[in-house]
Amino acid sequence: MKSTLSPERTELKERWSEFKAINPKTRIRDAAKELNTTEAELVATGIGENATLLVGDFRELIKEVGSLGHVMALTRNDHVVHERKGVYEKISFNDHVGLVLGEDIDLRLFLGDWKFGFAVSENDRHSLQFFNSFGDATHKIYLTEKSDKDAYDALVTKYSEPDQDVSLAISEKTPKPAESETVVEIDRAAFQAEWLALKDTHDFFTLLRKYNLSRKQALRNAPEGYAYRITPESMKPVFEAASEEQLPIMVFVSNPNCIQIHTGPINKIFVMGPWLNIMDPEFNLHLRQDAIDEAWVVRKPTEDGVVTGIELIDKEGTMFNQFFGKRKPGIPELPEWPALIEKSVNRL
Repeated sequence: MKSTLSPERTELKERWSEFKAINPKTRIRDAAKELNTTEAELVATGIGENATLLVGDFRELIKEVGSLGHVMALTRNDHVVHERKGVYEKISFNDHVGLVLGEDIDLRLFLGDWKFGFAVSENDRHSLQFFNSFGDATHKIYLTEKSDKDAYDALVTKYSEPDQDVSLAISEKTPKPAESETVVEIDRAAFQAEWLALKDTHDFFTLLRKYNLSRKQALRNAPEGYAYRITPESMKPVFEAASEEQLPIMVFVSNPNCIQIHTGPINKIFVMGPWLNIMDPEFNLHLRQDAIDEAWVVRKPTEDGVVTGIELIDKEGTMFNQFFGKRKPGIPELPEWPALIEKSVNRL
């Protein structure tokens, strides 16, 4: 599987090397924006050296990730990075929608646009990295000191693209405009009645579509007491209170192709620059606080009682991070969770 880089890829590789030398701490996702390219294309500059292009049905590949043993799953978007260690277990697919329901690794996978895959080795770190048609990272899987490296090597060999010189057909992304502040006219009483009649948190998306509302618009029209804004700075005291009380929480991070969930207690919390961090042995979160345009406490009825969440929304109106108290279907939320929120947040 020899590879000869194209002139375009060679030129990008040189620019990427120069950039890294000057900006060694810049994350590759941010570097791609600086270099006016995509993360997938930057990874591809390593083909033949530290990157191997993968091919095949990524559903089948994911089904085999459990053979690697203990790994680190990474899912991120522009504003938050979610890293969770554990084993890929209870893996299933219904067409291109996948579930990983292990005790530690908890994922919802939407593989319809998982376009590119690479095996990457950098600084003695080995990983499987997946990207969508726009060249954005969908999900990454890193080996840990407990992983089965032989199983990883076998997986890479099995799914390697025979032609490593193939070019990446990257789709052009249309920038998402900032959300309009226009007040929408809806039957507010009917909308609120349907909100109060919800049976499952997932039904909320259907409700938004029915009334053609953005998330911000929906929250502004919530029934009395079911949604209120808080300051973005409220997240640190929420984390600190959860740590102090050792209250298990659920942390959701999503992009269009993957949702990753941590369930459990959190411990070490600190701020570095704009980033609010959770740095525990098996779970890390890096949240860019200055990306929070609006933060809301949201209450949704379910068959198991009201579920209380914190939702973080960016300037484009995208919800990029959610937090709940630990819960499962059939089990009500922990009463300590809404009490913790109430005493920790600052309302607007």
